[in-house]
Amino acid sequence: MRMFAPVVAVALLAVAGCSRADPAKPPEMAPTADQAWVELTDRGAEARLITATAVCPAATIDGKTTPMTQRAGPSADFPLTICEVPLPPGARQASVRGAVLPLPSAEPKRIVIFGDTGCRLKGDDIQNCDRPQGQTPKDWPFARVAELAAAHHPDLVIHVGDYYYRESPCPAGRAGCAGSPWGDNWNSWNADFFAPAQPLLKAAPWVMVRGNHEDCQRGGPGWFLLLDGAAAPLTCPAESAPMVIDAGGLEFYVLDSSGTDDRYAPPGPVAKFSAQLDALKTTPPTAPAWILAHRPIWGLVPVASAGPIGPLEVPINATEQAAAKGRDLKGVQMVVSGHIHHFASFSFKGDRPPQLIVGTGGDIGEPGDTPRFLDGAVGMDGMSAERFGFDRYGFLVLDKTATGWAGAFYDVRDRPIATCSLAGRALICHAAK
Repeated sequence: MRMFAPVVAVALLAVAGCSRADPAKPPEMAPTADQAWVELTDRGAEARLITATAVCPAATIDGKTTPMTQRAGPSADFPLTICEVPLPPGARQASVRGAVLPLPSAEPKRIVIFGDTGCRLKGDDIQNCDRPQGQTPKDWPFARVAELAAAHHPDLVIHVGDYYYRESPCPAGRAGCAGSPWGDNWNSWNADFFAPAQPLLKAAPWVMVRGNHEDCQRGGPGWFLLLDGAAAPLTCPAESAPMVIDAGGLEFYVLDSSGTDDRYAPPGPVAKFSAQLDALKTTPPTAPAWILAHRPIWGLVPVASAGPIGPLEVPINATEQAAAKGRDLKGVQMVVSGHIHHFASFSFKGDRPPQLIVGTGGDIGEPGDTPRFLDGAVGMDGMSAERFGFDRYGFLVLDKTATGWAGAFYDVRDRPIATCSLAGRALICHAAK
């Protein structure tokens, strides 16, 4: 996120990017090897493939040859072919060109959640894209996060948005990102997401959520081409349609929050987000349902350095709160988001769905945040909430239990830092013992 700069007292400073002559972008390179993954959509599971060949290959599903169809052909910024094929429910084996695909579980028992994974290159706000250790605030540990998360053998991965971060070139002489690609193109998307995510893309199917970094002023074209759940790529300006995904014993309401505003509630964006919530009314949940939206409906952004009583925080998201106000969200068990680059949980004693934030996958943390644990009651959109949170890189693993879900947040050393349980609408997170 990092939308709020450090503050003096309670003033918020808007930081504008510096104007500079950008060096020429390097030529786009077609993929040197096929990259395949499985994605859940409202039409069911589908396999996708990125390849340098002009013709889509056939997939092998339960021993039968099934042609893949072309989702998109080569372009100047994306010199590759993108193929897709639906996977029938109950399929037991699937592969493309010898690469075995991870198939959906009939009822997922273990879910990995994270978001905000790309390496930040924007003006003078620079991350060390070549340093995956995650031991300093400027390192970029997404490859490490993906590798560790894959070793936990999830049945499903939820990425809550913000994949693309390489918006401007690495400054001359900067060792940590020298030679990095930039701009909304294949080289950047491969470096930011596909290459580091490989172990986890091979391990389990994914649910992809659009973030604000995938809006049409940033990585929108790449998003619609590569990851959007629609059957065919949309053309900017466009919004991802809301999806209801049946994951087997759990439903996901996937919403596009890329156009909402954290601090304000303009009528246009409020109406658009309201329309997404309206669309979900037509499909009442037959199982516990989670809203997946990149920007949280309820969250606190630390905007000043932590003091003796904790950081100065600003509540968000004004647009989504206005759209949700007065609505019956009784069918929603939990809201899952990213956007704020930390871990946080807010539980409202069942009066509204709890809010979970896992914006911890790799991008730089919020300027005023702290790795120490914050807990206790906070006011949130006219209601009291029990909050728990901290700033660390890592990922959340949730396991199905007899009463709901329970699991732990792991850091980049694979240490359990915090534990969480979800029973009904009661989300309880605290420091690991």
